[in-house]
Amino acid sequence: MKWVLKCLNVDQKHQRCQLSEQLLEFFRRDPNDFLLRLVTMGETWLYHYDPETKQQSMGWRHGGSPCPKKFRVQKSAGKVLASIFWDQDGILLIDYLPKGQTINEEYYSSLLLQLKDILKEKRHGKVTKGVLSLHNNVPAHRALATQKKLAYLGFQCLNHPPYSPDLAWSDYHLFPGLKKQLKGRPFLFWHGGHSCCGDLVGWTTF
Repeated sequence: MKWVLKCLNVDQKHQRCQLSEQLLEFFRRDPNDFLLRLVTMGETWLYHYDPETKQQSMGWRHGGSPCPKKFRVQKSAGKVLASIFWDQDGILLIDYLPKGQTINEEYYSSLLLQLKDILKEKRHGKVTKGVLSLHNNVPAHRALATQKKLAYLGFQCLNHPPYSPDLAWSDYHLFPGLKKQLKGRPFLFWHGGHSCCGDLVGWTTF
């Protein structure tokens, strides 16, 4: 995955550097505590079928044998938006957005409530020490209602530098490996758009 950053003005560049330095300073105080308390998330589209790459579909053959025919396959139009919350120990919550809905502050706040319940069950030490929440700057995440919900739940929201996809952990440390494993495997989505915990529950192969 390659990102082309937006052309930033001087003020935006200064803000980006300032917030990045704040996160680094937070980390340097106690790296283990920072990673223990951190919960991050991201959203990504998952396709019902995403064709294999050329490298994935390669096979062994003798030098004189003909190349196997490979049918041209168009990417399936079927897809679902997955919101994935995770920490250093693994996936905490996966939510599949129901068809026809959008992620607004109310929807996202409901996910935060579910996340708090899961943390109490699976990561009680994280709740005791205080959760550090890091998410990107899409409107639903920055909305006043979302900020109030984070404060109500006792989550400390870390500032994500603006226009910084290169600092989005999900985009660089989770989604590429996930989608590599899913390529070439057809899925039938049957979970009904509800949230789930752990692995890609709600997807079944044909």
